[in-house]
Amino acid sequence: MHKSEFINRFQHARAVHQEPDFPLTRRGRDAAVLIPMLDFPDGLHVLLTERAHHLRHHAGQISFPGGGYEAQDASLVDTALRESYEEVGLPPHHVEVIGALPNYRTISGYHIKPVIGFVEPSFEYQIDDNEVASVFDVPLSHLMEKNNHLVHHTTREGQRFPIYFIPWQNRMIWGATAAILRNLAHHLG
Repeated sequence: MHKSEFINRFQHARAVHQEPDFPLTRRGRDAAVLIPMLDFPDGLHVLLTERAHHLRHHAGQISFPGGGYEAQDASLVDTALRESYEEVGLPPHHVEVIGALPNYRTISGYHIKPVIGFVEPSFEYQIDDNEVASVFDVPLSHLMEKNNHLVHHTTREGQRFPIYFIPWQNRMIWGATAAILRNLAHHLG
């Protein structure tokens, strides 16, 4: 899928099915992630990070660049852009923000705004080793193919919840990242 096709499929007014998120009893901590769409000649790819292995929470998991809202952020879009710059060196002026998906609540207590932006892949990664172990990209076509999505159900406090998985080469994208990608796949229809 190329940029123009993505825009045509993303910009619509129909109601879209969303994967169930975690029903927080109170509003979670505001956070934002950037879904960076790298615009390559062969089509769009999504940039993902492998979280540093020494982190206390979610060590080694695959995620989008992003994090918690801070007082200096003018908006959650600014949060996504600031965190992307801090984590992987993605300059905000290299990102063309085109919209966002509905917020997603996580079991860890976050209320995440998934921001979508096109990225010129000509920047040089500057990885923050304190937060990120590695950076890689996956063709959007692979991530949007629902046959590549796996689901496992778990029970927590008497309620059944799905956990989503998307395998890619020797990596497993799962949890909130996979659920947000599924929501994007539903949105693009």
